[in-house]
Amino acid sequence: MDTSNWIFENSSSSSNQSYSTTTNNNSDMGTLYSETTPVIYAIVFIVGFVGNTLAIYAVVRYAKTKTVTNIYVLNLAVADELYILGIPFLGTNSALSYWPYGDFFCKLCMTADGMSQFASNYCLTLMSIDRFLAVVYPIRSAKWRKPQRAKIFCAMVWVVSFLTVLPVTIYSRVQEDFNTCNISWPKPHDLWSIVFILYTTILSFFCPLVVISLCYLFIVIKVRSAGVRAGVTKKRKSERKVTRMVVIIVLVFVLCWLPFFTANIVNLIYIIPETKITAAIYFSLVILTYVSSCANPFLYGFLSDNFRESFRKALCFHKPRGVRAADPVGARQDPAKSVQMEVNRNTNSDTLASERMVNGQ
Repeated sequence: MDTSNWIFENSSSSSNQSYSTTTNNNSDMGTLYSETTPVIYAIVFIVGFVGNTLAIYAVVRYAKTKTVTNIYVLNLAVADELYILGIPFLGTNSALSYWPYGDFFCKLCMTADGMSQFASNYCLTLMSIDRFLAVVYPIRSAKWRKPQRAKIFCAMVWVVSFLTVLPVTIYSRVQEDFNTCNISWPKPHDLWSIVFILYTTILSFFCPLVVISLCYLFIVIKVRSAGVRAGVTKKRKSERKVTRMVVIIVLVFVLCWLPFFTANIVNLIYIIPETKITAAIYFSLVILTYVSSCANPFLYGFLSDNFRESFRKALCFHKPRGVRAADPVGARQDPAKSVQMEVNRNTNSDTLASERMVNGQ
Protein backbone atom coordinates (compact mmCIF):
# COMPACT_ATOMS: atom_id res chain seq x y z
CA MET A 1 0.00 0.00 0.00
CA ASP A 2 1.08 3.58 -0.61
CA THR A 3 4.23 4.89 -2.21
CA SER A 4 6.35 2.74 0.07
CA ASN A 5 5.81 -0.18 -2.32
CA TRP A 6 6.92 1.66 -5.45
CA ILE A 7 10.61 2.11 -4.79
CA PHE A 8 11.68 -1.50 -4.16
CA GLU A 9 9.40 -2.93 -6.82
CA ASN A 10 12.31 -3.72 -9.14
CA SER A 11 14.41 -5.35 -6.43
CA SER A 12 11.81 -7.84 -5.21
CA SER A 13 13.41 -10.73 -7.10
CA SER A 14 16.73 -10.32 -5.26
CA SER A 15 15.45 -9.15 -1.89
CA ASN A 16 15.19 -12.59 -0.27
CA GLN A 17 18.83 -13.43 -0.90
CA SER A 18 20.25 -10.11 0.25
CA TYR A 19 17.97 -10.05 3.26
CA SER A 20 19.04 -13.49 4.48
CA THR A 21 22.73 -12.61 4.37
CA THR A 22 22.36 -9.54 6.55
CA THR A 23 19.68 -10.48 9.06
CA ASN A 24 22.02 -11.25 11.96
CA ASN A 25 24.06 -8.10 11.48
CA ASN A 26 20.99 -5.88 11.44
CA SER A 27 18.86 -7.46 14.17
CA ASP A 28 19.16 -4.46 16.46
CA MET A 29 18.21 -2.10 13.64
CA GLY A 30 15.22 -4.30 12.78
CA THR A 31 14.01 -4.38 16.38
CA LEU A 32 14.28 -0.62 16.72
CA TYR A 33 12.57 -0.16 13.37
CA SER A 34 9.63 -2.41 14.29
CA GLU A 35 9.18 -0.76 17.69
CA THR A 36 9.32 2.86 16.54
CA THR A 37 7.25 2.50 13.37
CA PRO A 38 3.78 2.48 14.99
CA VAL A 39 4.69 5.41 17.27
CA ILE A 40 5.97 7.55 14.40
CA TYR A 41 2.96 6.68 12.27
CA ALA A 42 0.61 7.67 15.09
CA ILE A 43 2.35 10.99 15.81
CA VAL A 44 2.50 12.02 12.16
CA PHE A 45 -1.13 11.04 11.59
CA ILE A 46 -2.47 12.92 14.61
CA VAL A 47 -0.45 16.08 13.93
CA GLY A 48 -1.23 16.07 10.20
CA PHE A 49 -4.91 15.26 10.57
CA VAL A 50 -5.58 17.84 13.29
CA GLY A 51 -3.51 20.52 11.57
CA ASN A 52 -5.06 20.17 8.12
CA THR A 53 -8.58 19.81 9.54
CA LEU A 54 -8.04 23.06 11.44
CA ALA A 55 -6.69 24.74 8.30
CA ILE A 56 -9.69 23.66 6.22
CA TYR A 57 -12.14 24.78 8.91
CA ALA A 58 -10.35 28.11 9.38
CA VAL A 59 -10.40 28.93 5.66
CA VAL A 60 -14.03 27.90 5.15
CA ARG A 61 -15.40 29.40 8.34
CA TYR A 62 -13.28 32.44 9.17
CA ALA A 63 -11.50 33.62 6.02
CA LYS A 64 -12.47 37.27 5.53
CA THR A 65 -12.69 36.96 1.76
CA LYS A 66 -12.54 34.07 -0.66
CA THR A 67 -9.31 35.26 -2.25
CA VAL A 68 -7.27 33.42 -4.86
CA THR A 69 -4.59 32.47 -2.32
CA ASN A 70 -7.18 31.18 0.15
CA ILE A 71 -8.75 28.98 -2.51
CA TYR A 72 -5.40 27.44 -3.41
CA VAL A 73 -4.52 26.97 0.26
CA LEU A 74 -7.89 25.28 0.87
CA ASN A 75 -7.32 22.79 -1.95
CA LEU A 76 -3.75 22.18 -0.79
CA ALA A 77 -5.01 21.45 2.73
CA VAL A 78 -7.64 19.04 1.34
CA ALA A 79 -4.96 17.23 -0.68
CA ASP A 80 -2.67 17.04 2.37
CA GLU A 81 -5.56 15.75 4.47
CA LEU A 82 -6.33 13.06 1.92
CA TYR A 83 -2.68 12.01 1.85
CA ILE A 84 -2.52 11.87 5.66
CA LEU A 85 -5.62 9.66 5.78
CA GLY A 86 -3.63 6.93 4.07
CA ILE A 87 -1.40 6.48 7.13
CA PRO A 88 -3.78 4.16 9.09
CA PHE A 89 -4.02 1.81 6.10
CA LEU A 90 -0.26 1.93 5.54
CA GLY A 91 0.32 1.29 9.24
CA THR A 92 -2.10 -1.63 9.31
CA ASN A 93 -0.47 -3.20 6.27
CA SER A 94 2.98 -2.81 7.84
CA ALA A 95 1.93 -4.13 11.25
CA LEU A 96 0.04 -7.18 9.96
CA SER A 97 2.32 -7.82 6.97
CA TYR A 98 -0.79 -8.31 4.84
CA TRP A 99 -3.70 -6.26 3.47
CA PRO A 100 -6.96 -7.05 5.32
CA TYR A 101 -9.36 -4.72 3.48
CA GLY A 102 -9.90 -6.43 0.12
CA ASP A 103 -9.43 -5.39 -3.51
CA PHE A 104 -11.93 -2.50 -3.58
CA PHE A 105 -10.35 -0.60 -0.71
CA CYS A 106 -6.92 -1.42 -2.11
CA LYS A 107 -7.80 0.37 -5.37
CA LEU A 108 -9.55 3.17 -3.50
CA CYS A 109 -6.65 3.84 -1.13
CA MET A 110 -3.98 3.62 -3.83
CA THR A 111 -5.96 5.98 -6.07
CA ALA A 112 -6.62 8.49 -3.29
CA ASP A 113 -2.97 8.36 -2.25
CA GLY A 114 -1.73 9.05 -5.79
CA MET A 115 -4.34 11.74 -6.45
CA SER A 116 -3.48 13.58 -3.26
CA GLN A 117 0.22 13.63 -4.15
CA PHE A 118 -0.36 15.03 -7.63
CA ALA A 119 -3.04 17.49 -6.47
CA SER A 120 -0.82 18.78 -3.66
CA ASN A 121 2.11 19.36 -6.01
CA TYR A 122 -0.06 20.96 -8.68
CA CYS A 123 -1.70 23.27 -6.12
CA LEU A 124 1.76 24.46 -5.08
CA THR A 125 2.51 25.07 -8.75
CA LEU A 126 -0.66 27.13 -9.15
CA MET A 127 0.21 29.13 -6.04
CA SER A 128 3.65 29.87 -7.46
CA ILE A 129 2.21 30.92 -10.82
CA ASP A 130 -0.26 33.15 -9.00
CA ARG A 131 2.60 34.79 -7.07
CA PHE A 132 4.49 35.27 -10.33
CA LEU A 133 1.52 37.01 -11.93
CA ALA A 134 0.81 39.12 -8.84
CA VAL A 135 4.38 40.39 -8.57
CA VAL A 136 5.55 40.57 -12.19
CA TYR A 137 2.29 41.46 -13.96
CA PRO A 138 0.03 42.93 -11.23
CA ILE A 139 -2.23 44.91 -13.58
CA ARG A 140 -2.42 42.71 -16.66
CA SER A 141 -3.05 39.58 -14.58
CA ALA A 142 -5.97 41.06 -12.64
CA LYS A 143 -8.54 39.43 -14.93
CA TRP A 144 -6.94 36.02 -14.43
CA ARG A 145 -6.37 36.28 -10.69
CA LYS A 146 -10.00 36.04 -9.65
CA PRO A 147 -11.60 33.58 -7.21
CA GLN A 148 -13.94 32.18 -9.87
CA ARG A 149 -11.03 31.31 -12.15
CA ALA A 150 -9.03 29.92 -9.24
CA LYS A 151 -11.89 27.51 -8.46
CA ILE A 152 -11.90 26.37 -12.10
CA PHE A 153 -8.13 25.83 -12.06
CA CYS A 154 -8.40 23.82 -8.82
CA ALA A 155 -11.17 21.66 -10.31
CA MET A 156 -8.92 21.02 -13.30
CA VAL A 157 -6.11 20.01 -10.94
CA TRP A 158 -8.24 17.30 -9.35
CA VAL A 159 -9.43 16.01 -12.73
CA VAL A 160 -5.89 15.91 -14.13
CA SER A 161 -4.64 14.24 -10.94
CA PHE A 162 -7.24 11.50 -11.27
CA LEU A 163 -6.47 10.91 -14.95
CA THR A 164 -2.75 10.80 -14.17
CA VAL A 165 -3.14 8.01 -11.60
CA LEU A 166 -5.55 5.91 -13.68
CA PRO A 167 -2.83 3.23 -14.16
CA VAL A 168 -2.72 2.89 -10.39
CA THR A 169 -6.50 2.44 -10.25
CA ILE A 170 -6.46 -0.15 -13.01
CA TYR A 171 -3.54 -2.30 -11.90
CA SER A 172 -3.55 -2.03 -8.11
CA ARG A 173 -4.92 -5.06 -6.30
CA VAL A 174 -4.22 -7.44 -3.43
CA GLN A 175 -1.34 -9.60 -4.60
CA GLU A 176 -1.92 -13.28 -3.95
CA ASP A 177 1.73 -14.20 -3.40
CA PHE A 178 2.36 -11.64 -0.64
CA ASN A 179 -1.27 -10.77 0.28
CA THR A 180 -0.39 -7.07 0.23
CA CYS A 181 -1.93 -4.13 -1.61
CA ASN A 182 0.35 -3.11 -4.45
CA ILE A 183 0.50 -2.52 -8.19
CA SER A 184 0.55 -5.67 -10.34
CA TRP A 185 1.89 -4.65 -13.74
CA PRO A 186 1.26 -6.75 -16.83
CA LYS A 187 4.15 -8.34 -18.69
CA PRO A 188 6.85 -7.22 -19.21
CA HIS A 189 6.70 -6.34 -15.52
CA ASP A 190 10.09 -4.63 -15.26
CA LEU A 191 9.46 -2.34 -18.23
CA TRP A 192 6.07 -1.22 -16.92
CA SER A 193 7.55 -0.61 -13.49
CA ILE A 194 10.42 1.53 -14.83
CA VAL A 195 8.11 3.54 -17.09
CA PHE A 196 5.70 4.17 -14.25
CA ILE A 197 8.42 5.33 -11.84
CA LEU A 198 9.77 7.75 -14.46
CA TYR A 199 6.25 8.83 -15.35
CA THR A 200 5.24 9.67 -11.79
CA THR A 201 8.59 11.21 -10.84
CA ILE A 202 8.63 13.56 -13.84
CA LEU A 203 4.95 14.57 -13.79
CA SER A 204 4.56 14.69 -10.02
CA PHE A 205 7.82 16.32 -8.99
CA PHE A 206 10.33 17.51 -11.55
CA CYS A 207 7.92 19.23 -13.98
CA PRO A 208 6.21 21.20 -11.16
CA LEU A 209 9.64 21.95 -9.68
CA VAL A 210 10.85 23.46 -12.98
CA VAL A 211 7.75 25.64 -13.28
CA ILE A 212 7.99 26.75 -9.64
CA SER A 213 11.70 27.55 -9.97
CA LEU A 214 11.12 29.67 -13.07
CA CYS A 215 8.30 31.56 -11.37
CA TYR A 216 10.46 32.53 -8.41
CA LEU A 217 13.43 33.33 -10.61
CA PHE A 218 11.35 35.95 -12.41
CA ILE A 219 9.94 37.15 -9.08
CA VAL A 220 13.46 37.72 -7.72
CA ILE A 221 14.44 39.61 -10.87
CA LYS A 222 11.32 41.77 -10.63
CA VAL A 223 11.75 42.51 -6.93
CA ARG A 224 15.39 43.52 -7.38
CA SER A 225 14.60 45.80 -10.30
CA ALA A 226 11.79 47.42 -8.32
CA GLY A 227 13.92 47.76 -5.18
CA VAL A 228 15.54 50.98 -6.36
CA ARG A 229 12.22 52.76 -6.27
CA ALA A 230 11.55 54.95 -3.29
CA GLY A 231 8.95 53.82 -0.79
CA VAL A 232 7.00 50.60 -0.44
CA THR A 233 3.22 50.68 -0.65
CA LYS A 234 0.95 48.80 1.72
CA LYS A 235 -0.22 46.62 -1.16
CA ARG A 236 3.36 45.68 -2.05
CA LYS A 237 4.08 44.75 1.57
CA SER A 238 1.04 42.50 1.58
CA GLU A 239 2.12 40.85 -1.68
CA ARG A 240 5.59 40.22 -0.24
CA LYS A 241 4.16 38.55 2.85
CA VAL A 242 2.01 36.23 0.75
CA THR A 243 4.94 35.51 -1.57
CA ARG A 244 7.20 34.71 1.39
CA MET A 245 4.63 32.25 2.76
CA VAL A 246 4.34 30.45 -0.59
CA VAL A 247 8.13 30.35 -1.05
CA ILE A 248 8.70 28.71 2.35
CA ILE A 249 5.90 26.18 1.75
CA VAL A 250 7.47 25.27 -1.60
CA LEU A 251 10.94 24.93 -0.02
CA VAL A 252 9.56 22.58 2.64
CA PHE A 253 7.86 20.58 -0.11
CA VAL A 254 11.13 20.23 -2.05
CA LEU A 255 13.18 19.27 1.01
CA CYS A 256 10.62 16.63 2.05
CA TRP A 257 10.02 15.07 -1.37
CA LEU A 258 13.39 15.35 -3.13
CA PRO A 259 15.06 12.49 -1.15
CA PHE A 260 12.17 10.14 -1.94
CA PHE A 261 12.16 10.80 -5.69
CA THR A 262 15.96 10.76 -5.79
CA ALA A 263 15.92 7.30 -4.20
CA ASN A 264 13.44 6.17 -6.84
CA ILE A 265 15.73 7.33 -9.63
CA VAL A 266 18.80 5.78 -7.99
CA ASN A 267 16.93 2.48 -7.65
CA LEU A 268 16.39 2.44 -11.40
CA ILE A 269 20.12 2.70 -12.04
CA TYR A 270 21.34 0.55 -9.16
CA ILE A 271 18.99 -1.97 -7.53
CA ILE A 272 18.92 -1.16 -3.81
CA PRO A 273 19.08 -4.35 -1.69
CA GLU A 274 16.06 -4.69 0.58
CA THR A 275 17.75 -5.18 3.94
CA LYS A 276 16.55 -4.00 7.31
CA ILE A 277 18.85 -0.98 7.12
CA THR A 278 17.64 0.07 3.68
CA ALA A 279 14.05 -0.60 4.78
CA ALA A 280 14.54 1.69 7.79
CA ILE A 281 16.11 4.36 5.59
CA TYR A 282 13.30 4.12 3.11
CA PHE A 283 10.73 4.27 5.90
CA SER A 284 12.33 7.57 6.94
CA LEU A 285 12.00 8.89 3.38
CA VAL A 286 8.32 7.94 3.26
CA ILE A 287 7.62 9.55 6.64
CA LEU A 288 9.40 12.67 5.42
CA THR A 289 6.83 13.02 2.62
CA TYR A 290 4.08 12.95 5.24
CA VAL A 291 5.94 15.56 7.29
CA SER A 292 5.49 17.93 4.35
CA SER A 293 1.71 17.59 4.63
CA CYS A 294 1.92 17.99 8.42
CA ALA A 295 4.06 21.13 8.24
CA ASN A 296 1.89 23.17 5.87
CA PRO A 297 -0.85 24.14 8.39
CA PHE A 298 1.79 25.38 10.84
CA LEU A 299 3.44 27.39 8.08
CA TYR A 300 0.10 29.06 7.33
CA GLY A 301 -0.19 30.09 10.97
CA PHE A 302 3.37 31.32 11.42
CA LEU A 303 3.70 33.16 8.11
CA SER A 304 0.26 34.70 7.58
CA ASP A 305 -1.41 37.14 9.96
CA ASN A 306 -4.85 36.39 8.48
CA PHE A 307 -4.45 32.63 8.93
CA ARG A 308 -3.10 33.08 12.44
CA GLU A 309 -6.18 35.11 13.35
CA SER A 310 -8.45 32.51 11.73
CA PHE A 311 -6.76 29.74 13.71
CA ARG A 312 -7.26 31.68 16.92
CA LYS A 313 -10.94 32.08 16.16
CA ALA A 314 -11.28 28.40 15.29
CA LEU A 315 -9.67 27.52 18.64
CA CYS A 316 -11.75 30.16 20.44
CA PHE A 317 -8.63 32.15 21.38
CA HIS A 318 -10.13 35.50 20.42
CA LYS A 319 -11.92 38.37 22.07
CA PRO A 320 -15.68 38.77 21.92
CA ARG A 321 -16.78 40.51 18.77
CA GLY A 322 -18.34 43.52 20.48
CA VAL A 323 -15.36 44.31 22.75
CA ARG A 324 -12.31 46.20 21.52
CA ALA A 325 -8.96 46.39 23.25
CA ALA A 326 -9.22 50.18 23.61
CA ASP A 327 -12.63 50.06 25.26
CA PRO A 328 -12.72 49.53 29.04
CA VAL A 329 -14.73 46.55 30.15
CA GLY A 330 -18.25 47.56 31.12
CA ALA A 331 -17.92 51.07 29.64
CA ARG A 332 -21.22 52.57 28.55
CA GLN A 333 -21.73 54.17 25.17
CA ASP A 334 -24.52 56.20 23.73
CA PRO A 335 -26.78 53.77 21.77
CA ALA A 336 -26.96 56.04 18.72
CA LYS A 337 -23.16 56.35 18.60
CA SER A 338 -22.77 52.59 18.99
CA VAL A 339 -25.07 51.90 16.05
CA GLN A 340 -23.28 54.48 13.89
CA MET A 341 -19.84 53.08 14.80
CA GLU A 342 -21.00 49.57 13.90
CA VAL A 343 -22.32 50.78 10.54
CA ASN A 344 -19.00 52.52 9.83
CA ARG A 345 -17.03 49.41 10.74
CA ASN A 346 -19.14 47.23 8.47
CA THR A 347 -18.82 49.72 5.62
CA ASN A 348 -15.05 49.92 5.96
CA SER A 349 -14.80 46.14 6.20
CA ASP A 350 -16.86 45.65 3.03
CA THR A 351 -14.79 48.24 1.19
CA LEU A 352 -11.53 46.59 2.23
CA ALA A 353 -12.83 43.16 1.25
CA SER A 354 -13.83 44.45 -2.17
CA GLU A 355 -10.39 45.98 -2.71
CA ARG A 356 -8.69 42.72 -1.74
CA MET A 357 -10.94 40.78 -4.08
CA VAL A 358 -9.93 43.02 -6.97
CA ASN A 359 -6.26 42.79 -6.09
CA GLY A 360 -6.58 39.01 -5.68
CA GLN A 361 -4.80 38.92 -2.34
